[in-house]
Order: sequence, then C-alpha cells, then structure tokens
Amino acid sequence: MLETTDLTIRFGGHVAVNAVSCSFAPGTLTAIVGPNGAGKTTYFNLISGQLQASAGEVVLNGANLTGLAPSARTRAGLGRAFQLTNLFPYLSVLENVRLAVQAAQPGKHLRGLNLWSIWSDHKGLTDKALAILEDVALLDKQTLPVTSLPHGDKRKLEVALLMALDPAVYMFDEPTAGMSADEAPVILNLIRALKKDKTKTILLVEHKMDVVRELADRIIVLHNGCLVADGDPTEVIASAVVQEAYLGVAAA
Repeated sequence: MLETTDLTIRFGGHVAVNAVSCSFAPGTLTAIVGPNGAGKTTYFNLISGQLQASAGEVVLNGANLTGLAPSARTRAGLGRAFQLTNLFPYLSVLENVRLAVQAAQPGKHLRGLNLWSIWSDHKGLTDKALAILEDVALLDKQTLPVTSLPHGDKRKLEVALLMALDPAVYMFDEPTAGMSADEAPVILNLIRALKKDKTKTILLVEHKMDVVRELADRIIVLHNGCLVADGDPTEVIASAVVQEAYLGVAAA
C-alpha cells in the first residue's frame, strides 16, 4: 500500500500541491488526471523524491519515505518513468538494462560487481536483460548506443529499466508522450501486461482520455493542486467537476 497524507509543497506563496491524501493498493491502476498546471507531475515528484514536501508524508508498506532521496525510494520499491527519458545515453541498449538488473540484486548497490570480472561472465544478468529487451521489442537494437535511438525506442527502453528494477510501485508520467501512433501501442501493451501482476501498484499520469478509459481501474483528479475527485473511471469522467475543470466544459 502506497499512501500520501496531507502531501503539500509551496513555492513561495504558491501552493502547487495542497494537502493531498490518497492511498493506492496493489493490483490497481490509478490514473491521475487534471488540466495543465493542476499539480500532477509535481505530485509524482513529491512521491518519488525529486521534490521534498513542505508538509505531509509518503508511506510505502508502513515505511515512511518522506525524507529519503530518490535513490533510496527506488530501493524501497518506487519505480518512476519520466516525461523526458532518463537513460545512460552513451551506453548500449543492453548495458542500460543490464545495469538496472544488477541494481535490483540484493546488496549490489552497495558493493557492485567484481571490477576485474568480465561482463559477459555474468550470464544470469545478461539473460534477464535480454528477456526484458525482448518484452519491449528492442532485442534487435541491443548493441546500439542509446543516443542513436529514436524517441519512441527511448521510451520503451525506460520502461525496460523499470521492469528490470521490479518495483512494488510503477509510476508512469505520460508514457506515450511524443510517440507516434505506431509506437504507442507497445508501451500500452507493456502496461497492460504489468497490470496482470496483482502484487504491483501502478500510477499513471495521462492526458489521453481514451487511454485512461481503457487502462484505469480508478481515476483521481487534481485541480489547482487539490484532490477534487476520486473513484470509478466512468463516474469520475462524467462528473461535473471533471467536465468543467479537466475538459473545459461548463457544468450544467
């Protein structure tokens, strides 16, 4: 269970996220929607640690993560994909995923691998990385440097890194942003596959309402930094507050 309690951040006199309390259960995909500037990505940043809260708490499975750095929150089980890709640009596709597989091994973040060993000797790590690349349709590009990839493939690679870390919570911030109509289904299919694991919690920030309708088990709506709606997707999308705040349609 991931929980935020009265989570708040102020930038001077502006309250970007205002006392948002919400819990997210395993086996559920929650879509976080709202108009531009509503605080969706800021809320994500507070959960994952890119921003430190002015007030409130983030708790995962009973552990208070509020004061921890992003790396410590990742080790605790939070996996975050960004609107802009966040990869090792000059390493190969395979090396990016293999490093993530290594990081997920118990204690590897503390001691690393033997510096005198050869990567190819670590067959288990490589095999797992290759299996993940096959899942994200990048196996044929494993030797390419990340800088040579088109934007859509970089998005797929970032999902591959998340899968390698095997977090308890997957956080996707507009995962199909900038992708073509041909590329986006690969990412959406990956999220559908992740949903089948009922031990995982998935949070999704997404502007495309057709994607939200198809994938979400639940929708929460942020507006001016406040939580204004929470519930079943059909009911939330049809509510007056969402029609007005998110879709720009005046309430009847």
